[in-house]
Amino acid sequence: MTTTVESGFSTESGSRRAERGRFIAQPVAVVLIVGAVLAWALTRDNDAIEAENLNLSTLLADTWRHLLITVAVAAIVVGVAVPLGMLLTRGWARRVAPVFLTIANIGQAAPALGMIVLFFLWTNWEGFWCAVLPLAFYSLLPVLRNTIVGIEAVDPALTDAGRGIGMSGAGVLWRIEMPLAVPLILAGLRTSLVLAVGTATLAFFVNGGGLGELIDTGYKLNRIPVLITGAVLAVGLALLVDWVGAVLEEVFGPRGLK
Repeated sequence: MTTTVESGFSTESGSRRAERGRFIAQPVAVVLIVGAVLAWALTRDNDAIEAENLNLSTLLADTWRHLLITVAVAAIVVGVAVPLGMLLTRGWARRVAPVFLTIANIGQAAPALGMIVLFFLWTNWEGFWCAVLPLAFYSLLPVLRNTIVGIEAVDPALTDAGRGIGMSGAGVLWRIEMPLAVPLILAGLRTSLVLAVGTATLAFFVNGGGLGELIDTGYKLNRIPVLITGAVLAVGLALLVDWVGAVLEEVFGPRGLK
């Protein structure tokens, strides 16, 4: 039965309204702030160095590259962490789960820049994939851990009931355990996405592109408008990605758990 307050509105409905309000307010605030900074940066009296960096084509190219790095990292994380997490919850594989979690924890505990540089020195690669692969390793832990925790947190009575009506182990996993674990998996993915956006600013160290190039140029050449624009775009993109993660949690989370 829903708990009500003096005003006659339920606590649950008030919480839902606040959540929906945040869904609207967050992207609107990002668009307004980023739009204001871009309008300032593109219309001010820029010198030659600032004009070379603060033009629409350069800003769009750097932002698009940054977004591509983030999407590639997220795709690799989901493609590796979710199946691996499912596998490690099976009875025969649970003994080695701590090993994989420790490896993923080491990946996140290590500095992201150090991982990118070490990967570059090891492979002698540079460019897009030299940034994406170590950042994917860096962002792996939240999804892997949440997949394992989400599946293991399912009430054993539900899985026993599934087996009782003739479901196979795979059927129980896909029809009972995974749907109930989706909220935790999406929460982990949301964290990984924000980590990927933030650390993607380091991709410029290996010629991977992204908004880190603007930030680095503004800092090294003491061009504050370039520095501010790059930083605001990176923050705005992180907030939008966080918002997308929240929307995914709302849309794909099991209805019965909301």
